[in-house]
Amino acid sequence: MQLVDSHCHLDFEPLSAQLPEVLRRAEDNGVSHLLCVAVNLEDYPRIARLAAAHPHIYASVGVHPNYADCREPEVAELVELAAEPKVVAIGETGLDYFRTEGRTDWQRRRFENHIEAAKTAAKPLIIHTRAAAGDTMDLLEGLNAREAGGVMHCFAEDWAVAERALAIGFYISFSGIVTFRNADTVKQVARKMPLDRMLVETDAPYLAPVPFRGQVNEPGFVRHTAEYIAELRGDTLDHIATATTDNFFRLFSGAGR
Repeated sequence: MQLVDSHCHLDFEPLSAQLPEVLRRAEDNGVSHLLCVAVNLEDYPRIARLAAAHPHIYASVGVHPNYADCREPEVAELVELAAEPKVVAIGETGLDYFRTEGRTDWQRRRFENHIEAAKTAAKPLIIHTRAAAGDTMDLLEGLNAREAGGVMHCFAEDWAVAERALAIGFYISFSGIVTFRNADTVKQVARKMPLDRMLVETDAPYLAPVPFRGQVNEPGFVRHTAEYIAELRGDTLDHIATATTDNFFRLFSGAGR
């Protein structure tokens, strides 16, 4: 069995302080590859070094919508960084109104730059959205993000949003949220959506799945999310693992098996 953690933050504490052990436990749980996702440009170099040091770890480049006090990403810089050998995606990017007070124009401009960079670089987008699904989808559709493709990471929306994302060729990635008792809407999407557009992730060190909810999350726990989805769909773990792994390498075509 082979699994991929399609979204984690290995450079964050406490994972970075115990990286050899974290990677060993991931391997023990069948996790063969990992995508370490950037949240700002200032810290991107350490992600690039981490990916360069490990053949099975890949990187993205981008600036998270919650990071207000950081260097703004220009299209040309994102495109240049995306050309580095281990960078397989642009993001994470998107809109997040949950923690943002006042005007959100700056988030929209930042998101637009990421979409343009992804289309220019021919690299898929990693999308973060919270309390902003309508505007997020409007921008993706309006700016023809289909040209780049991408994934709705850590999906926590309803089927209507999933349908819009699927309609523009995007994938949907499930984190430990799907295992939470009160996540009925997400569970419905996980049951209903086509398997050939599904990914699994941890978003480690956050959102550990049941039975580790409330603890530090790590890539090896993606197995529990995949097992739970298999149970929801009346499927087997092996089938879910094979499909989501194949989907990862199809979407992130710059990643080698």
